Amino acid sequence: MPTASSLLPQVQAQADGGHAEDAWEVTFEPELENFERNHVWDLVEPPSNCRPVGTKSVFKYKWGENGMVVRNKARLVALGFYQKGGIDYDETFSPIARFEAIRILLAFAASKGFKLQQMDVKSAFLNGVIEEEVYVRQPPGFESAKFPYRMFKLRKALYGLKQAPRAWYARLKSFLLKSGFVMSLGGDTREFEMSLMGELQFFLGLQIKQCPDGTFVHQAKYTRHILKKFAMDNSKPMATPMDIKTMLDEDEEGEAVDQRRRRLDRTFSLRSASPRTSYLRVVKRILKYLKHTPELGLWFSSGSSLSMRGFPDASYVGCRVDRKSTSGTCQFLGTSLISWSSHNVSLSTTEFEYIAVASCCSQLLWMKATLSDYGLRFGRIPLLVDSTSAISVAKNPILKHIDVRFHFLRDHYEKGDIDLIHLVTQNQLADIFTKPLDFGAFARLRGELLSQETSEQYPCMQHNASREV
Repeated sequence: MPTASSLLPQVQAQADGGHAEDAWEVTFEPELENFERNHVWDLVEPPSNCRPVGTKSVFKYKWGENGMVVRNKARLVALGFYQKGGIDYDETFSPIARFEAIRILLAFAASKGFKLQQMDVKSAFLNGVIEEEVYVRQPPGFESAKFPYRMFKLRKALYGLKQAPRAWYARLKSFLLKSGFVMSLGGDTREFEMSLMGELQFFLGLQIKQCPDGTFVHQAKYTRHILKKFAMDNSKPMATPMDIKTMLDEDEEGEAVDQRRRRLDRTFSLRSASPRTSYLRVVKRILKYLKHTPELGLWFSSGSSLSMRGFPDASYVGCRVDRKSTSGTCQFLGTSLISWSSHNVSLSTTEFEYIAVASCCSQLLWMKATLSDYGLRFGRIPLLVDSTSAISVAKNPILKHIDVRFHFLRDHYEKGDIDLIHLVTQNQLADIFTKPLDFGAFARLRGELLSQETSEQYPCMQHNASREV
């Protein structure tokens, strides 16, 4: 089976020529057969004012969770940057699954002892119906001999079109609602060509191992990729992501960086270190910490209860960059960690503690609504708070100058949706998201959050981890 290569063909001619070492034997016939089967387009005489969208051949490897190539993929895509808003497309937004929703599913399945299977819709975007008139040129090398100057008018979405994700989502949603989420045994209701991929192992960058006693989720492959990308794979490991003495100064001239992907144990460090590249030393420490813990992940235990609880916390240690305080929250379903966050707040001590509790409450209410789809109902959801002043504000009509949007916390407390419970600061799990900690405190809180430290503690994970490349 081939491994990674930098010899991906960029155009069709290269693919036809091939590279023996890659065993790249692919043509576009199967891809164009998908177009015919899904009635993606019609070959027509274009109108005089037609603004055709170009196409491009794209060749990629489909990777497995063990870092090996599963198969070679050839795709004909539209050059969406030729499109004009209001002419070739209108709305483009398409909902995607929140990672918290994915963790809820994994935790629920593990608690019930269910095994999750994965299926793939072949050429999914080619099923999405588009409303706008979009014309594309005939693919190079596949022009019609009889009508070489005609163009394709699209019926369905093409990969690369700005509205393609939205069109596919609308089609899938419509079909599922029409079917009532039940497949009839007496009639043919198959709508999309799908392939059964077997037990869920790899999804959106998450490596998933379903064991008899629970499910382990980690990002070892992605972590090693990041370390190699920035030449940190041979660096000296560090036991914590941030030194307790680290103080960052403001750098208005620095270059902004992307901070969307983060692992929970580096959440506070990334929030503190971003978004300026001048913080290189601090970022390198985070990478060295990842070198120390590549296979650390979340453990969703089988037989775990499905009760919810939240931990809000805030720190007034201070940030030299903006002089703001830091709030942190985390939410559990049974013993399974579902979500976490770290934010800056520019308020007094009591106020930012209160807002941290309100933020945690908001996330728990979202989880409650999501879990209602699983048929679960909840009474008072406990919020474990180490600030007596924040509890007093939530229970009593004081500090009315706080923004009204945060007072929903008091409303939900009075309605019985949540319960505010005081706990000692040493047991506040969200403390890890508010400030740098020494190794002892950091390791203790991290262990309680994850329910387990590394894959080596679980025999079912050792084989899986050994296949990482």
